[in-house]
Amino acid sequence: MSKSATRDPAWARWSLILLALAFLGLFLVLPLVTVLVEAFAKGWAGYVKALSSDDTGSSIRLTLMVAAITVPLNIVFGLAASWTIAKFDFAGKSLLVSLIELPFSVSPVISGLIYVLLFGLQGLLGPWVAEHDTRIIFAVPGITLATLFVTFPFVARELIPLMEEQGREEEEAALTLGASGLLTFWLVTVPNVRWGLLYGVLLCNARAMGEFGAVSVVSGHIRGLTNTMPLHVEILYNEYDFVGAFAVASLLALLALVTLAAKSTLEWWNRGEIAASGP
Repeated sequence: MSKSATRDPAWARWSLILLALAFLGLFLVLPLVTVLVEAFAKGWAGYVKALSSDDTGSSIRLTLMVAAITVPLNIVFGLAASWTIAKFDFAGKSLLVSLIELPFSVSPVISGLIYVLLFGLQGLLGPWVAEHDTRIIFAVPGITLATLFVTFPFVARELIPLMEEQGREEEEAALTLGASGLLTFWLVTVPNVRWGLLYGVLLCNARAMGEFGAVSVVSGHIRGLTNTMPLHVEILYNEYDFVGAFAVASLLALLALVTLAAKSTLEWWNRGEIAASGP
């Protein structure tokens, strides 16, 4: 069989490459350049001034705090759920997997509304929350709960197929040699899935910092108190403070680029490790 029968013509290959580059330029590079141009429209001094305002600082701190709470919780849940699903057989396993996938099927706005209906003053548990002098909706706990709901599938989704592919042989061997279940988990299971875990953590952190829909419903948009970075961008833009809005947006764009670079680095390390351990 000749090479021409198994290869596309040169014009077809170049057309597809140019089409892909045009798509990336239009939908990725151009928006990123626009954000940076608008953010520095008043120069470096204007950019620094926009980021040094009290409200902006508060939104950055709140975003980092919510991510610092939700990401570790997602690590614990993701490890526990994936270990349970991949290593054990039990009734209701398919239901548990479906529940883990639920946040991808529900609009973030709807998930935020559910928390309002549960913990709002007129909600199901609202009177009980008010009696105990606690605020969940329009406060940090509500923002944390909403962010936790939309992010908890990320770590588990990375680990479940990875653990299922690896099987149970190594864990069973460790148990046979006398290791406890907890020791087997930390010394056998976790090292085998470390790259998938790091990848899931990266995606979870990026979603936690960039979440808008669910957080917008439960935050109340209280300036300096319950506005995360995405909500603060919206407020500044609606007030025609374009430099401030794009300056904060540039930090979110930087987060996206760092996440992409870290993802590529992890994949490169993982491929190198697999190649080094192969035959």
